[in-house]
Amino acid sequence: MIAAVADTHTIIWYLYGDARLSTRAKNTIDDAISAGDTLLISAITCVEMVYLIEKERIAAESLTRLAAILNDPATVFEAYPVDLAIARTLSRIDREQIGDMPDRIIAATSLHLGVPVISRDAKISTPEITTIW
Repeated sequence: MIAAVADTHTIIWYLYGDARLSTRAKNTIDDAISAGDTLLISAITCVEMVYLIEKERIAAESLTRLAAILNDPATVFEAYPVDLAIARTLSRIDREQIGDMPDRIIAATSLHLGVPVISRDAKISTPEITTIW
């Protein structure tokens, strides 16, 4: 079962045990891991992490850490592609409400799959998308 889609900052903060990750978000991730449920990471998160590394906003090893968990055969984390279905769902996301393209793609992934998104970004919460934070 897919538990949720984790946004970029959520997964970064989880990887580093950062205190900015809310208790509810951490518990949701930990509960999914305990249950063996899948936690999705949009492919756009990998791209966004490269951008954040280039801007020196996150540590250079962040993408390496993410790759390690995604490549671990025992992980519940799974990369999810940005494909035609996500692109079509993107048109259902109000650009005025969620203007940042990576956030819109993550929201579209959540909406397309009918699962919550784990994000501190309150703009992602819509009547159709449940945000956990």
